[in-house]
Amino acid sequence: MTTSDIAWDEAFCSEGANCFRFGRDASGRAYIGTTQTGEYVTDSIEALRALIFAVKAGAADHLLA
Repeated sequence: MTTSDIAWDEAFCSEGANCFRFGRDASGRAYIGTTQTGEYVTDSIEALRALIFAVKAGAADHLLA
């Protein structure tokens, strides 16, 4: 899979060049990637949904302290 096969959403940037983006491919896999290096992680849509719900519920809050 190349990044050109992934339909990327608009990048989200918080501080300067610290950007990431979400994407999907034709087979329905989900992607989270950086805009600088072109690297990404991939999993199922269900796994991405579970990750987002966990973050919203505070599972990663301890990383922000």
